[in-house]
Formats: sequence, structure tokens, C-alpha cells
Amino acid sequence: MITSITAQQTTRNMLSQIEQNNTTLQTLRQTAEAEKLENRTGIYLDNPEVEFNYLWGNPTSIGDRRDIRVTQSFDIPTITGMKNRMASEQNKLVDIRYKADRINILLEAWQNLVELAYYNCLLSEWQLRLDHARTLASAYQKLFDEGETNILEYNKIQLNLSTAEGEMARMQVERQAVLSELKRLNGGEELLIDSLYTQEEILPLSFEEWYSAVEQQNPVLQYVNREIELAKKQITINKAQGLPSFSAGYMREKVVGEAYQGLTLGVSIPLWENKNRVKQARTALKAAEIRREDTRIQFYNRLQSQYERAYGLQTAAKGYRQALVNLNNVELLKKALDAGQISLLEYMMEISIYYDTVNQALEAERDFGLAFAELSAVLL
Repeated sequence: MITSITAQQTTRNMLSQIEQNNTTLQTLRQTAEAEKLENRTGIYLDNPEVEFNYLWGNPTSIGDRRDIRVTQSFDIPTITGMKNRMASEQNKLVDIRYKADRINILLEAWQNLVELAYYNCLLSEWQLRLDHARTLASAYQKLFDEGETNILEYNKIQLNLSTAEGEMARMQVERQAVLSELKRLNGGEELLIDSLYTQEEILPLSFEEWYSAVEQQNPVLQYVNREIELAKKQITINKAQGLPSFSAGYMREKVVGEAYQGLTLGVSIPLWENKNRVKQARTALKAAEIRREDTRIQFYNRLQSQYERAYGLQTAAKGYRQALVNLNNVELLKKALDAGQISLLEYMMEISIYYDTVNQALEAERDFGLAFAELSAVLL
């Protein structure tokens, strides 16, 4: 395994590649920009109206009449400002949604990198086992040819070699499948990866300290908080929309020998149009406040459970690694077999126990890496 700092830097470098090349993220970025523009559409003044009337007189002796009118409707200035601030809040929600989508994609990539590190370590381990199996097979081939071992022991060794070769081939297939997933996430481009890439992450000891940092950056919590701010502004706007709106303009009327021109003023009194809008906005605010509290509780308890699981997996992985360092009997078993102190069956049973422990250690490290990625993705 490599050092924690190096592993984290390498992981972040590869995730940066994926963020830049991922086609789904590119689409989401463009979609977010379109939504932002849409949110700022319709918050400005209504279009001015120009009206022209040409009326024929009857009898013709009275002449024709021509009217020209230009008017502009407008709300009171405070409503226009409110709409601008409302659009800004809506755009913040768009940014938060994009952040959540971005985290989900990068988390998928991170988890694939954890799987890649697992298969890299597993392939390295199986290469050692394969080399060992080939050495044994070569030695027993010689013993069998010289009549110093029987067919049963010879077959066991050959079966052991076939198993090692098969597992090595299977691990290579699995690793290639992970690389294909990473290529897909990287926009169809090959990801620049060190063939010896591994990971070693360290989980903070205190959940509460770790949670306080994560809570501020989690897009789910940010979203429900912004929903409340948006609902409050909607109440203010709905109240203000109960006020009259105005229109002003210019009008000119011309008939034979006479012309009139001047200013026009109008007022629209919303008697029925906004009925129940304020009540609805207040109800939406109450729902947003309840949703925020529920989201906060669910988020905290879910992360606490995940943290405890990750911490347990980290402890188990360290325990396995320490046991493998202290109890590595591979060379001793080989010497005992060569010296005839143990039988081939005893040797294969003992070595399989050691190999199983190595497999369990690697699986524990992989599971911890997956849990750590899920916990820490929000900090990307």
C-alpha cells in the first residue's frame, strides 16, 4: 500500500480528469445555465403596447379619425426588486442541484477507483501465488518423473497451479471491466492510471467533528435550507402582488380640423386573481420547514451509521494487516515441506488459511474504501 497523502492526491487528480471529460456533467452544466436564464425570464417590465386606430367617418363629410396610443404597464418598484431576488434564490437552487449530481457522478468514479485499487492489490497477490504454484509444480514434476512422489500428490500440485492461473485470468478480466467503467465516466477517453495504483484512506477519530465539516457542504441540506428562504420570499411577493399595478402612456386623437393628445394613466386592482396565494405560500413554507428538519435527522443518523460501519471496517482491515505481518509463515511452510516435516496436504491446508486471510484483508480494505468514498464525496 502507498502512503495516504499520495493516494489521496492521485485519486483527486483522476477525479479531476473525469470531472473535466464526463459528458453527463457537461450536459448538466449546460442544462443548469439554461435553467438560470429561464429563472430570470419574465421578471422585467411587460412589453410596451402600441395601438393605432383608423376609423372611416360616415357620412364622409365628417372625415376620418386617427388614434395613436402607446402604454407601458409596471408594478411598484419593490415588486420588481423582489422578483430579482427570487430569481437569484432559484438560481442558487439550480447550483445546488448541479452540485448534488456532480457528487453522485464523482462518487461512482471514486468507488470504481477503489475497486481498481482492490484488483491491483489482488493481482499482485495472485502473481506471487502463481509464481509459487509454478515453482512447486516444477519441483513435483521432477519428483514425479523420478518416481519419488505419487500421482495423487502430483495431481494436487497441478490442480493448485490451474487454480492460480484461472484466478489470475479472472482477476484480470474483472480489473479490465473496472477500467472500462472508468473510461465511460471519463467521456470515452482512457484514464491516466498508474498500474500500481492503490489507496489507503484514514477516517477521522471523532464523528461529531467530521460531521460538522460535512454538514455545511452537503447539497441535500443546503437545498432544503434554500427552499425555506425561497418560500419566505414567495410569501413576500404574493403579498405585494395584492397591490395595484399601473400603466402610463401617450395618446393622440386626430379628426378633421381637430387634434387631441396627452398622457394616459391606468390602474389594475387585483380583486380576485391572487386569492389564496398568500395562504398557499405560507403552507409551502411550513412544509419546507418540516422537510428540512426531517432531512437533517435522516441525514445525521444515516451518516452516523455509515461512519460506524466504515470505522469498523478500517479497524478490521488494520487487524488483518497486522496479523499478516506477524503470522506470515509462507517461507517456513515451504522449508518444512522441502524438509519432509509436513505432508503436501498439510502444507496446502496451512497455506490456504494464509491466502484466505490475505483475501479477507483485501476485501475489508476495499469495503472500507467504498464506505469512506461515500462518506467523503461531499468534500470533493
